[in-house]
Amino acid sequence: MKKFTLVTSIIGLSLASLGVAGTAFAAHHEARGPDANGDHNITRAEAQSHADAKFARMDGNQDGRIDAADRAARQAEHFAMRDTNKDGSISRDEFSAGANHGARAEGAEGPHRMARGGGRNGGRMMLRMADANHDQAISRSEFAAAHLKRFEMADANKDGTLTREERQAAKAKMRAHKGDRSGGHDMPSPTS
Repeated sequence: MKKFTLVTSIIGLSLASLGVAGTAFAAHHEARGPDANGDHNITRAEAQSHADAKFARMDGNQDGRIDAADRAARQAEHFAMRDTNKDGSISRDEFSAGANHGARAEGAEGPHRMARGGGRNGGRMMLRMADANHDQAISRSEFAAAHLKRFEMADANKDGTLTREERQAAKAKMRAHKGDRSGGHDMPSPTS
């Protein structure tokens, strides 16, 4: 079995995609995501609770901020998961096994499910938009404000509840606004 050491840029791309897959996998296995009671409607309180839980997952070092240290820790964790024989490099077999595991974990939706977070670039864009004071870190309050702003924008009738139809309309509007550059993948939902 030939071993190869991944070039830093390849590692970054692979680990970023693993991060998206891991986030999507975790979100998929949460009780019901933002729809805590399973009624297919998302209240403002459910959206806020979901944002709080998501922030807690993303704030790996629990310092109240999502920043480069959290991203580096997640990347190292994902690399360690792929490097099953712990030799500091990832063999072709280890890389393939990780990719195949991610596809199985995502189920029938495959890469479409992974794109719910907006993909690597979409996720970064959302985090940049949430960074209100431009300090390269997202505080809990900035994160919550960004999620609730998206909720309010999607809540067409302003009743404090997002119906399935309102969420679908918000996704369609986002696709149209972006010129459907997503290649048909799901865009970030207003409460993801």
